[in-house]
Amino acid sequence: MKHTERPVRRFVRQGKNTSSASLDRHHREYREPAAFTATEVKNEFGHILEKAIQGETVVITKHDSPKAVLISVHQFNALKHAAEFKLDTLSREFDALLARMQSAKARTAMKAAFGSSPQQLGKAALLAARKHGY
Repeated sequence: MKHTERPVRRFVRQGKNTSSASLDRHHREYREPAAFTATEVKNEFGHILEKAIQGETVVITKHDSPKAVLISVHQFNALKHAAEFKLDTLSREFDALLARMQSAKARTAMKAAFGSSPQQLGKAALLAARKHGY
């Protein structure tokens, strides 16, 4: 099988590019990632690295299949800490909910609810619905 070399891309600084994959810092718009073959990356690494440093996401392909992604340290840190931030937020919300459920007032209310008759529960449900505008 004969292998044909793909033409090497020349890198020119572009103005407003809507085809790169990164998030434009000023406009927060999603852009498609720039894709380069492994050979192109090897031959033009300085130019491609500069694209990543400037905030573009660069996809590196091998045999027309994406194999790696090159991003800036800023983007990497944002991705790395995003999951931690979400987990910390969920943990705080859970802890606050659990603390409210374990208060003396909540304990008394739960004992009253479990000890109530169906009629008493129905009346309480209607009062709560009216209170919330239903």
